[in-house]
Amino acid sequence: MSDREARVVAQVDKKLFVGGAWTDAASGAVLAVEDPSTRETLCEVADAGKEDALAALDAAHRAQPGWAKVAPRERSEILHRGYQMLMERQEDLAVLMTLEMGKPLAEARGEIAYAAEFLRWFAEEAVRIEGGFSTSPDGKSRFLIMRQPVGPCMLITPWNFPMAMGTRKIGPAIAAGCTMILKPAHQTPLSALALAGILAEAGLPEGVLSVLPTTDPGGITEPLLSDGRIRKLSFTGSTAVGRKLLEQSAGQVLRTSMELGGNAPFLVFDDADLDAAVDGAMLAKMRNIGEACTAANRIYAQAGIAEEFSQRLSDRMGALRMGRGLDDGVNVGPLIDDKARNKVQSLVDDAVNRGARVLVGGGPGEGAGHFYQPTVLADVPFAAELSNTEIFGPVAPVLTFDTEEEALRVANDTEFGLVSYLYTSDLNRALRVSEALETGMVGLNQGVVSNPAAPFGGVKHSGLGREGGRVGIDEFLDTKYVGIGGI
Repeated sequence: MSDREARVVAQVDKKLFVGGAWTDAASGAVLAVEDPSTRETLCEVADAGKEDALAALDAAHRAQPGWAKVAPRERSEILHRGYQMLMERQEDLAVLMTLEMGKPLAEARGEIAYAAEFLRWFAEEAVRIEGGFSTSPDGKSRFLIMRQPVGPCMLITPWNFPMAMGTRKIGPAIAAGCTMILKPAHQTPLSALALAGILAEAGLPEGVLSVLPTTDPGGITEPLLSDGRIRKLSFTGSTAVGRKLLEQSAGQVLRTSMELGGNAPFLVFDDADLDAAVDGAMLAKMRNIGEACTAANRIYAQAGIAEEFSQRLSDRMGALRMGRGLDDGVNVGPLIDDKARNKVQSLVDDAVNRGARVLVGGGPGEGAGHFYQPTVLADVPFAAELSNTEIFGPVAPVLTFDTEEEALRVANDTEFGLVSYLYTSDLNRALRVSEALETGMVGLNQGVVSNPAAPFGGVKHSGLGREGGRVGIDEFLDTKYVGIGGI
């Protein structure tokens, strides 16, 4: 590591954050944090176990009554200060994220700004939690509607957006008056620990937030979810893990929010602006090295423009520079680990064996890190495994379709329903297809849909509930009805 990199890592406390204090794991265990671009160990952090999880739950349970009574304006100001601190420290936080996750520095800077916006958005929502008052239809009583925090929450975040996925959950929980326990992915704990320190500086009271990095997620989540004091689970991750967590949550009938896997179709009709479509495909495919649930997983181009579109996309992908995310001019960093890279290679091999053509890339990149070349595949058959599997890597498979009806059939032929993308110049088609796509979000002539001010989430096996937007805080609020008689 350079002196700058070492300084950034040294600034982060490496202990667990429990009840407002930095503490070692009860077992004394630590976990190593790796730089995926070099495979070198950046540092070690405390590795939480069951005892630490229950201590965090005790703290959250104790703090909940008092935190729920804190004035909305005070909660709002804490979030505003957190927003300001994230932006003031954007450069160091971006370097930290690139070191532990691998994404290019420019993208890391963008994620810090994106993460900060969730704190600002929910700072503004904290003072706008509304209830209601009305008269019963028969006029004999009154209805008073209250909105109250659900209580202590368990928040589980993935490694691919280690700061933004934290603020997307923590922001509304703070705004609503909930205490919380955050379990970040073990590959990327440093961003979450840095965030905990910032929010403590911003004035978040002791016990409101605990952060528990761990290599044994099941060992801490199961006892927390079965305890009875946790009242809400918010999870971002794979559909397979989400199903298990839903089963565990059923015993205590927990409120759940699930942002799960995706298999996003990207439809390009022959009347589309091809320049805009290629630009959009690059964003939808290569944001975060393709390691995003919103990534374009299946690119469908109408037969008349498929060849030209594929060539333009190949030219753009082939021009990308791969390397360590902190190096100048790098567009594509490493995948998170060898397991991820091996999965991508397996999917590419399967498609090629079924008749797909490699237009660019097609194999691992050079260097010690977990690199994979930006890849475009043409003539991909619908039966290829990558048409039904979330790729999570820099691979763009291009398939063709003839008619709008066929495009909708293949786009919706999946258990997932997070996001889809659509490029066309025909307004009627744009609205018709947007309505028919079975996803929670649609990017119409744009390659990015994520925005703190918009409701993010999917349908079918891609999840439950929404994060962000005006509805994002609803996931952390209960509705109480008081019937008033004798009036």
